Amino acid sequence: MDITGLKIPHSYVVTPKVHSDDRGDFWEWYKFDQLAEVVGHPLDLRQANASVSRKGVFRGIHFAELQPGQAKYVSCPFGEVLDIVVDIRVGSPTFGLVETVVLSDKNRRAVYLSEGLGHGFIALTDNAVVTYLVSSVYNPQREHGINPLDPVLGLNDIANLELSLSPKDIEAPSLQQALEQGLLPTWEDSLARYEQLSVERGSL
Repeated sequence: MDITGLKIPHSYVVTPKVHSDDRGDFWEWYKFDQLAEVVGHPLDLRQANASVSRKGVFRGIHFAELQPGQAKYVSCPFGEVLDIVVDIRVGSPTFGLVETVVLSDKNRRAVYLSEGLGHGFIALTDNAVVTYLVSSVYNPQREHGINPLDPVLGLNDIANLELSLSPKDIEAPSLQQALEQGLLPTWEDSLARYEQLSVERGSL
């Protein structure tokens, strides 16, 4: 398994080694110890989610408030999606940066993003299945979103598809509006949270 950092600090793409023969494929899609060594602490798994989306569905951009925040380990066991990470941490050297990674049932990749980062994806095929391992249970009072069609993010035409969004995501504030409303985490608070997690959980 190869774990490579993205340009946005504290986000990673995970590429497993797939073993194939005439019976099919086998791969390790999540390794507790190897991820912990790279991230600095283990993923404290609290909830596992899955979604099925038709082609063109855009889910996101979502994030949870720090304390506890919600780290995510995202994969696509069937179909293909364009996974999206957005640095929404005010004061981060990459604030506002958007990175995309294709996840599919062919490349078997996953994406890990730490607490304080925004996340979403666009389904590139029908019946695209996405699984999420997350570090905290869903708390609607502490969940927020950024409008994925905010021109600042540059995602409107990224997949060359007719996009389908939920009313909630369409009505979400722009990145600038979320900043003005005080919804976004700060770089300093995010770093403090990562340090806290490293102390509490150790490297393994």
